[in-house]
Parts: sequence; structure tokens; C-alpha cells
Amino acid sequence: MWLRRLLLLGLLALLGCEEPKLPSPFAASDVSSQYANADFHLQDAAGNPRSLADYRGKIVALFFGYTHCPDVCPTTLADLSQVMAKLGKDAEQVQVLFISLDPARDTPAMLAEYVPAFHPAFLGLSGTPAEIDRAAHAFGITWSKQLGNSGNYTLDHSAGTYLIDPVSHRVLLSPYAQRAELLAQDIELLLALRKQP
Repeated sequence: MWLRRLLLLGLLALLGCEEPKLPSPFAASDVSSQYANADFHLQDAAGNPRSLADYRGKIVALFFGYTHCPDVCPTTLADLSQVMAKLGKDAEQVQVLFISLDPARDTPAMLAEYVPAFHPAFLGLSGTPAEIDRAAHAFGITWSKQLGNSGNYTLDHSAGTYLIDPVSHRVLLSPYAQRAELLAQDIELLLALRKQP
């Protein structure tokens, strides 16, 4: 009996010696452990193949959606445009990518017109349904088609913006409708962490 108590006291003492976990410095959730190796292999509106390797010198803000989206997608792209304005010169070190979940309607011409309308540096990416499915699966994106009248449809899809540093493999997930200033702060912090030895 006394030996059991002694062992229990020893275990409690060891547990009490653990280092306390500090709060994350980011407003977004750090999901690096889940998505550090996530990638995509798609095409831009000009038909050029694209993957994260193409943006190794930049922080990538990645969002999945579709051009016929009535609210979430245009709101997110408008918010990201505000982020670019808040970043000032540091915006040159950021690439916003919009991955279409709707290749049937989001043609290259549509993406070339729609996505840069929010900011000239933004790029729209698409691919075959299988390529898009692989990219979405890699980042844990879910979506489903909701049929409406006259064959029209909408897509219910995961909403959130990934902030990715392809150099450090750090991945943050910012929730839908995150304030632009918090997104900008997280990007600035990612850039600052790159400069640390």
C-alpha cells in the first residue's frame, strides 16, 4: 500500500515538472502537424502547371472555392485584398491562390477574369476533377453539390484560408471571416520567423 502511494506521489511530481505550454503567437490555428506535407498539382488560367514548389520564396494564402459562390468566396477574396493593402511592401512576399472546386463552370477564362478582379496578383487554379479532389483531400477540404432549380447548383464547402510557408513547412488555418488585420499580423509573423537563425 505504501509503495503504491509512493509511486503515485512520484508520478504526480514528474507530471508537475512538465514545461507549461505557451499560447500560440498566431491568431490562426497552427495545423502544421496535419498539413506540413500537403501540396497540389494543378494549372493556372494560362495552363501552366502549379504546385507549392513554385512559391518557395513567398507566403502562400490558399483558399478553396468557386466563382459562382454567392457569399463566402467573394467575401474571403475581398478580405485577402484588404490584407495585401495592410501588408504594404511585404505584400510582394505573399501569393494568394484560389483553387476552384467547380471545374465544370470555372473555366480558365473565368478564373483569369474573376480572381484578379479582387487583386491583380491573385491567381486562380484548377485542374481535372481528380486533380482537384487530390488537392482538396490533401488539405482536408470537404464539399458537396446542392442542386437547385433548373439544374443550377451551389457547393457547400469548407471555408478557411491556409497560410503556408513552403520553406519552413509551417501551415496555419485561419477561419472564415477572420479580420484582415489578424491575417496580416500572422503573415508578418511568418515572414519574421524566416529571418530568425
